[in-house]
Amino acid sequence: MSVATEQQIPTGTWQLDKIHSSATFAVKHMVVATFRGRFEDFDATLEVGEDGSGHLVGTVKADSIQVKDENLAAHLKSPDFFDVENYPELRYEARNVRLDGDELVVDGELTIKGNTHPVEGRGALVGPHEDIAGNTKLGINLETVIDRTQFGLNWNAELPKGGYALANDVTLVVELELARA
Repeated sequence: MSVATEQQIPTGTWQLDKIHSSATFAVKHMVVATFRGRFEDFDATLEVGEDGSGHLVGTVKADSIQVKDENLAAHLKSPDFFDVENYPELRYEARNVRLDGDELVVDGELTIKGNTHPVEGRGALVGPHEDIAGNTKLGINLETVIDRTQFGLNWNAELPKGGYALANDVTLVVELELARA
């Protein structure tokens, strides 16, 4: 006889392992290709109560954006995009972190350039597992698609034969390795 049990997110406070985590984005470029970049300076904390309620907070330093060209990086840091002088941080806060079957669902609010909108991330929860040093680790992988123009990232250029230099839809992917605090 087997008994079905509902999987729960492990309780406690979980802090980011910055070395083994990533925060990336992808956007269609010039209609034909996908452009990818990442942020190097970010943090996240997950707190899960005894009742199973979860609270996830993530912050990103906007000027830590990494792309393959320094001129493009400068443009992305300018007021056309992230305006890092006036808006140094991107923030995501979720008070609804839950498992829907095997899928992790995170409902929260994303703030970029002073614009805050609800954003749902979906992905996987892995662990907990003990690492080689005896630390308890948890993996969270989330993906979502946002419309960049809702967050004030409006720059674009019309192409000579139709279309635009950048799509409005941007895929955000975070892969977090968290350690029990």
